[in-house]
Amino acid sequence: MSALLLALVAGAVIGLALGALGGGGSVLAVPALIYLLDFTPAAATTASLIIVTVTSATALSSHARSGNVRWKTGALFAAAGILPAIAAATLAAHVPEAVLTAAFAAIAALAALAMLRTPTADREPRPPRPARAAGAGAGLGGVTGFLGVGGGFLAVPALVSVLGLRMRTAVGTSLLVITVNSLAALTARAGSSTPLNWAVIAPFTGAAILGAWDGKRLATKISGPTLQRVFAAVLLTVAALMLTDAIT
Repeated sequence: MSALLLALVAGAVIGLALGALGGGGSVLAVPALIYLLDFTPAAATTASLIIVTVTSATALSSHARSGNVRWKTGALFAAAGILPAIAAATLAAHVPEAVLTAAFAAIAALAALAMLRTPTADREPRPPRPARAAGAGAGLGGVTGFLGVGGGFLAVPALVSVLGLRMRTAVGTSLLVITVNSLAALTARAGSSTPLNWAVIAPFTGAAILGAWDGKRLATKISGPTLQRVFAAVLLTVAALMLTDAIT
């Protein structure tokens, strides 16, 4: 299969995940770029941030029109994560790639377990608590910068379990957090000399944007508990694959 076709297929799947689940896109983008499209880990993390930033911003606009974005909560998360994302992205350049891969797998697995423990019944959302939102946002920003991922796979569990948002509202709000954190991490990587293959990144991003629109429509047809289980299963699978690669 040609690199262009692989990029289109992978981009569509990742966009679908972002649109439907508010996360999982970047956690899938990094291994797809490495194992399917022969990117180095350094190039894959930077390319992933580009893809996820553009795709998340597109999906955010769609969720916002449907009233699924809690702007105050999302703004607190996003603002608190900007400086940690920049600092962690700078630090990541000095960490061995095997360590980054193992950390990536561990974080994804922990996020999946958190989602499985989160009660799935719809609840009345609690008013946002600034201190808790800011603390969680700072942690998410650090993860985004360090691992080169959008952080949505952690933002959704945090928004559901810490702040009590309903699943669909958490999905929409997480897209705001992903967009801002990814953009901050990209700023920190702007001076990197890592070469990027735009002939792959451009079609990958275009397919992801189209997939995100379909993912948003899919989210309106599937219950919150089902979305949570799918989200957790995807994360556990990716975590197992990445951990295996890190230790072999």
